[in-house]
Amino acid sequence: MSGKTFAEKILGAPVGSIVFAKPDIILSHDNSSSIEKIFRKMGGDRVADPNKLLLVLDHNAPPTNAKLANDYQQIRDFAKDQHVSSFHDAGQGICHQLMAGHARPGMLVVGSDSHTCTAGAFNAFAAGIDRTETAGLWKQGETWFRVPETIKITLTGKLPEHVYAKDLALYIIGMIGSSGADYMSIEYHGEGVKTLTVADRMTIANLASEMGAKNAVFPADERLEEYFGAKFKAIWADDDAVYAKEYTINLSELYPVTACPHHVDNVKSVDEVAGTPVAQALIGTCTNGRIEDLRAAAAILKGHKIPEGFQLLITPASREIYLQAMKEGLVEIFLEAGGNVLSPSCGPCLGTGQGIPADGINVISTANRNFLGRMGNKNASIYLASPATVAASALRGEITSPEKATSAHKFPYHKQQTATVVIEPVDDRRQSGVWNYADVDNLNTDQMFAGSLTYEVNSSEPEKIVPHLFKGFDDRFAENVKLGDIIVCGENFGCGSSREHPSVGLVKAGVRAVIVKSVSRIFFRSAINQGLPIIVLPEAVNAYQKGESVEVDMASGVIYIGRKIFHFNPLPDKLMQVLDKGGLVNWIRESETTI
Repeated sequence: MSGKTFAEKILGAPVGSIVFAKPDIILSHDNSSSIEKIFRKMGGDRVADPNKLLLVLDHNAPPTNAKLANDYQQIRDFAKDQHVSSFHDAGQGICHQLMAGHARPGMLVVGSDSHTCTAGAFNAFAAGIDRTETAGLWKQGETWFRVPETIKITLTGKLPEHVYAKDLALYIIGMIGSSGADYMSIEYHGEGVKTLTVADRMTIANLASEMGAKNAVFPADERLEEYFGAKFKAIWADDDAVYAKEYTINLSELYPVTACPHHVDNVKSVDEVAGTPVAQALIGTCTNGRIEDLRAAAAILKGHKIPEGFQLLITPASREIYLQAMKEGLVEIFLEAGGNVLSPSCGPCLGTGQGIPADGINVISTANRNFLGRMGNKNASIYLASPATVAASALRGEITSPEKATSAHKFPYHKQQTATVVIEPVDDRRQSGVWNYADVDNLNTDQMFAGSLTYEVNSSEPEKIVPHLFKGFDDRFAENVKLGDIIVCGENFGCGSSREHPSVGLVKAGVRAVIVKSVSRIFFRSAINQGLPIIVLPEAVNAYQKGESVEVDMASGVIYIGRKIFHFNPLPDKLMQVLDKGGLVNWIRESETTI
């Protein structure tokens, strides 16, 4: 009998099993105001276990308008009323950084943010969920998990000078693609792991969601024990565990890379795009806002000034890191170089706070996403890179490698890039009640519902979401979608954030089902939680012809496209119950059974 992976051990079941478990930590942030409204709709009064809640105000900190300020106050009042001890107010830090004070080896961590996977750096099983599921956990304390297959990545060697964890993470994404780890767990093994600091591991684990992964995890080794100043009873995979895929990477052979617009897997070496003009730079965020990142950037910026008109933003990941940067003189270096040091917040990355770029400019950033419009302006382009590469580029006003010697590295893996599709106004994609997006891959949550609106419109207000659905992608959709419509789409549907607004809005608009070639893990859960069936059936998408009628029988697992018949595996009984009740809110409200 073969051994077990880390995921199989944590969840206590073999790959493919559906298990029900009680997480050790339930994270939420600014979206807690929406979550509370959903919690109340479920009939919630007192949370099941306030000691498991971790509430952080970070995405719009400090709040940028009166509505957000009121949301923040609502969350403060809720935390006080429910006796939530793990509450972090605005300015204390970004949730994934503050998680370091809570997550420990062997824990099961969930959070209403797709980058909850960052906590895998602490040997925890950490995965993102949506707001509705979070509300259900507040009420009942338990949720369902599908035990994922696992990818084993073995690291050898040591990163060269001027090459960082961000380069490694982007290298992996460029190698396997943004959906290369769909619904999988990623384990990092090998002697090379020992050369990576906990800060490095947080960066790498953070970017697991950009590979489509459910989670990523590192061992509880000497590095982690040194970080926490304590020994732990470690949980790790067996030597004879079975893996879906295995890769080996020699860290010594890596070099600076960048993810080019508008997909995170559009990876090239920095040398390949050197000289590309940039007018704005962002250093920080939950991906690269740790003290080690700020030190790397400051070492390059010290004694220099950015070009006139250039915008350099620095966002430490927490107040503690901000204070440490002040003590070390890093803040002074940033300010003297011409940069702006902002309060710890997700705002610039998300496009909901300071730092929205102007039309027509290129931005180079240490954040984790570069979708079109990600930073709040769809007329700007975003490159992702390490803090050192961003700092070097800021000084020159063009993409520049931090390496001292001139090189000509060429990234060996070039994924066929899917164009960021925008449907022309004259292109009517709705026929016979079917919206035909079969030619569209990587339709992300920002295209379905703009990130800049995430905290302007709560996910608990579906009627306010519908007018904004698919704006900037297919402007005809919101005005023409009708009750009973079906969507047919390509690969990696719903990739991006854990934002549940799209699935909430699609249900409110009356969409009956979505048939796709593949789907983002978090979006799949979100859709089921809202009562929206997502059917993964590539052969059906490939067979669909424009104008054909489509019928779906969820109970029997059959799709009828014209005269063609396709079969799929029906969902487990409990998830079918959720669909039949019209979503998790109704299911929990009407049932005493836990899910």
